Amino acid sequence: MAGSENQNPSLFTPYQMGRFRLSHRVVLAPMTRCRALDGIPQPGNVEYYVQRATDGSFLITEGTLVSPKAGGFPHCPGIYTRAQIDAWKKVVDAVHAKGSIIFCQLWHVGRASHQVYQPDNDPTPISSTEKPISGRWRILLPDGSYGKYPNPRRLKASEIPSIVKQYRQAALNAIEAGFDGVEIHGAHGYLIDQFLKDGINDRSDAYGGPLPNRIRFLDEVVRSVVSAVGPGRVGVRVSPAIDHLEAQDSDPFSLGLAITGRLNELQRTAGEQLAYLHVTQPRYTAYGQAEGAGMGARRRRTV
Repeated sequence: MAGSENQNPSLFTPYQMGRFRLSHRVVLAPMTRCRALDGIPQPGNVEYYVQRATDGSFLITEGTLVSPKAGGFPHCPGIYTRAQIDAWKKVVDAVHAKGSIIFCQLWHVGRASHQVYQPDNDPTPISSTEKPISGRWRILLPDGSYGKYPNPRRLKASEIPSIVKQYRQAALNAIEAGFDGVEIHGAHGYLIDQFLKDGINDRSDAYGGPLPNRIRFLDEVVRSVVSAVGPGRVGVRVSPAIDHLEAQDSDPFSLGLAITGRLNELQRTAGEQLAYLHVTQPRYTAYGQAEGAGMGARRRRTV
C-alpha cells in the first residue's frame, strides 16, 4: 500500500527478540492447517511455511501435539515420534534456507478431544475437571461430521508431572528437529487454559482454587521446558479474556495480571528467560461463536 511505511513506521523496522534479530515485526501466528497424515508433516506443510518465510522473519507453527493423547483435530502434526521429528526437520531446513526463524507451538487439547483421537479409542480425555464442553460446541471428526465432546477425566495431582514431562520431551524433540525455539500453547480452552480458568477448573488441590494454584501447571511446564532447551528459546501463549470452548474466568483481568506477574517473577528470580509472551485479545469469532463477550469486553469499553 502506498505510504504504508509512513503509517506504521515501527512495524517494518528491525527488532531484537532476545537472541534473535528480526528484520521486521510482522509474525506468522500459529494456525491449525490439518495437513499432516498420521501426525506426520507432509510436503504440503513444507510448502506452506516456505511460502511465508522471508529473510529475518519469524514464524510460529500450527499447534503440534506433545503426545499421542494430546490431539482433538483431524490431521494435526505431532512432535513425539522419530518420523515426526524427521518430517519437521524438512520444514525447518527449508524455512532456514530462506533466512527465517521458526518456533514450534507445543499443544495438548485436554478435554477438547474425542475418543476417535485417543489411542485405543479411550472415551475419556484428560483435563483439570470432569465437566465436559457443553452441547453448544461440536467437535470436528475425521470423516467431516461433528460430534459431542465427551466427559473428561480429572487428572490426579500425581499424574501431572508426567504431562509436564511430555511438554519437556516435545520441546527437546523440536530442538532436535532444528527449530529455533518453542511456544507453549496455554490459551483458547486447551489443557493449560483448563487449569487457568475458574469456569473450568473446579479442583480443591494444589492445582485449583486461588490464582497461584491455577497458574501452577503453567508454571511447571514453563520451568521444565526452559530448563530443557535453554533461556531465550521459549514463548508462552495465553488468552485470559477469551472464552473459546467455554474457557471462562470470573475475573480475566486479574488472571492476566497474575500470569504475567508470575512469568516476570520467574525471569527475575529464577533466570527463566522467555523469548516473548503472546497474548490473544478477545476480538474474534470462531465457529460462529462470539468470543470474549464477558468481563474482558466490558473492561475495554470502560477504559
